[in-house]
Amino acid sequence: MLSRSVIFFRRCQPQSSVQRISQQKRFLLTTRALSSYSSGNFEDKSSPGNQNPLATAVTLIGGSLLTYLIVEKLKDDSAKVYAKSVGPAAVDVRKAHSELRKDLPVYTLDEITKHNSPQTGIWVTYGIGVYDITSFVPKHPGSDKVMLAAGSAIDPFWHIYQQHNTAEVLTLLESFRIGNLKEDDVTSTKDQGNPWAAEPKRHPILKAATERPFNAEPPASVLVDSFLTPNEFFYVRNHLPVPEVDIKEYELEIDVELGKGKGKSKVLKLDDLKKYPKHTVTATIMCGGNRRGEMMDIKPIKGLPWGPSAVGNAEWTGVRLVDVLKAMGVESDETSHVQFEGLDTDPTSTPYGASIPLAKAMDPRGDVILAYEMNGQPLSRDHGYPVRVIVPGVVGSRNVKWLGRIVVSPKESDSHWQQNDYKSFSPSTDWDTVDFKKAPAIQNMPVTSAICSPANGDQVKADNGFITIKGYAWSGGGQEVIRVDISTDGGKTWQVADLNEVEKNTGRGRHWSWSLWTARIPAKPGQKLEVWAKAVDDNYNVQPETFKNIWNLRGVVGNAYSRIRVNVK
Repeated sequence: MLSRSVIFFRRCQPQSSVQRISQQKRFLLTTRALSSYSSGNFEDKSSPGNQNPLATAVTLIGGSLLTYLIVEKLKDDSAKVYAKSVGPAAVDVRKAHSELRKDLPVYTLDEITKHNSPQTGIWVTYGIGVYDITSFVPKHPGSDKVMLAAGSAIDPFWHIYQQHNTAEVLTLLESFRIGNLKEDDVTSTKDQGNPWAAEPKRHPILKAATERPFNAEPPASVLVDSFLTPNEFFYVRNHLPVPEVDIKEYELEIDVELGKGKGKSKVLKLDDLKKYPKHTVTATIMCGGNRRGEMMDIKPIKGLPWGPSAVGNAEWTGVRLVDVLKAMGVESDETSHVQFEGLDTDPTSTPYGASIPLAKAMDPRGDVILAYEMNGQPLSRDHGYPVRVIVPGVVGSRNVKWLGRIVVSPKESDSHWQQNDYKSFSPSTDWDTVDFKKAPAIQNMPVTSAICSPANGDQVKADNGFITIKGYAWSGGGQEVIRVDISTDGGKTWQVADLNEVEKNTGRGRHWSWSLWTARIPAKPGQKLEVWAKAVDDNYNVQPETFKNIWNLRGVVGNAYSRIRVNVK
């Protein structure tokens, strides 16, 4: 029996039995279990303050429930409904759901629960408001997840996904209001617990893109101070509240669904993992949305506005995944997958999940490890305590934290983050035409670089006719960065930077770490310089020139030239 201590409640059933619970029953069970929730802070720092709601229609009712997916626009009928709502009644939209609308009827909870399908109408409650979202659901990319709240309250979901608590989204929701919930059926949130109350403390140097869930990056200049990023300064990417894990109860479940090991299961405590040979790998982890803020300058994107610092380099210590799987009889092939599930769960008890090819996991040169240390210290809570998977060269979203389950399977993870996020598309693809099934999940990251010092817009003092530029460069898939080129004249001429700190003696295809570089470029006082940087890896892949040509609606794999403008003193 798997025992997992998580922030919401302990899941004491094996995953297979959890999967057999119907969506409706699971929602009702979870709603009861979430009687300790509170609404918390409604601020969403990632959303532009003056965006039209039709351009920022964040996934209602829990989004896909699992992420921040955005609908670029709604169909004409929703637009008309919204237009009717933006009058005096919508002035204080943040409080609208908690205020009685005397012009609307009152419904009991029993009446609302009957409206849980397209045939009966899809109604939900939020606060004391009753909303008919029947016309909205078909236009929503996560409609299957939205239906989990049909005929019930969305409050538990929005306690977790607080990015929905913006004026834009609440105004849009209010446009679908049809009534008030009977007072006897209203569940007060004032005395409910807070799922974010146990969040760990973070270093104040981290600049938060969102507080809940916490997502933050350090100043770029900090990254080039050390080849290994200090743990406290390492960027944080969380999709859900950080779970509280009791190490005495912690267990990692491993299931094999194919090959000679088919049907085998194993449950490992942390001490059991430590009995395997210890392995250390130095690897860079980069968020798939790193540098999204620069892509947003081309055209709006709904997502965290990451700068160039959603990346870090660390020495990870643990056990090789291949050693654990081989001991269970697993053999490599070219078509199967290894799925990972975290202990961080959403209000439906669904964990964060992702997967990688089995061939990567079983390759001794792939260096995939189940890590329990980071830079010689036990993992911190924000970085996956007690165990996370490290998949060198692969996008950060596959490096699942708070690892609770591993499944060797013939198929990819069906997690939202594997199937409907962290994929890239043509610049012309929009939310009306996107088909996530047609794009593969991001695995190896492309070659990239960033200028970290000075910052864009800085005044820089010339030293004997030169200014110093510093940055990092990295290529996914274990490719070595062989060169970083710098230009200050729009690409007419280029200067090769010095690669000061690089990973050595790893062999071709195993360069998991970034390279830190420096360039001294000629400069005169009074000059206004635009500095470009581009990296080249050992397959001679090079960064694209502009973000315009690689813009995509998710704002991922943003690896165009890095550019800054500085004034020389």
